[in-house]
Amino acid sequence: MRFTIKLLLVGNTINRKGVTMRLLHERSAELKTVDIALISVLSAMWIVLHLYFGPLGFQLLHLPIFCDISAFLTLIIAVWIIGKFGGASAIGIIGSLIVMGIRSAPFQLGFLASAIIFDVLCLAVRHKPLKGALNALGLSIFTIISAYIAGVIIGVFFMTGSTYWALTFWGGWHAVGGLLSVIIALPIIGALEKAGVRTLKGET
Repeated sequence: MRFTIKLLLVGNTINRKGVTMRLLHERSAELKTVDIALISVLSAMWIVLHLYFGPLGFQLLHLPIFCDISAFLTLIIAVWIIGKFGGASAIGIIGSLIVMGIRSAPFQLGFLASAIIFDVLCLAVRHKPLKGALNALGLSIFTIISAYIAGVIIGVFFMTGSTYWALTFWGGWHAVGGLLSVIIALPIIGALEKAGVRTLKGET
């Protein structure tokens, strides 16, 4: 009886892993030339925003909110327009490394990690953030979670506060920045939808 139960548990675990790997393969199906072009454009957007818009948050508010908007506004648009796993991760990696190359900004590693986490979480909505209210809600939750994680990583490893401070104050403000990113991104995506931007990819 115990042996049978163990076999069932192992079989269930393998089946779940198989479903996860199949979903990952489906959503990362070849990046086309237009996807690579979009990654290049959105990586440039990430870089410009982090170099010029992000620092304004510290100058005006002494808070990281604008940095989160710089990252997650870009990533949300990426998930919507590219619609495949790997696009948001590539943008986060390319953008962060170039920003760090231009100036000393090691905290970009927090956003790099959060971009990958965000990309993985978006598998749950099959990288279709606006296909129904539940997907939009999922996108909002994934953005807030990813921004919070970025804040905790940055707070723990690159700021002078305590771990508790990183988990509460700094992580909390990054989560606020993630929420604001969603609020800003959705109307922009709605306008781009009406403008027929997705036709660039041969989609309607």
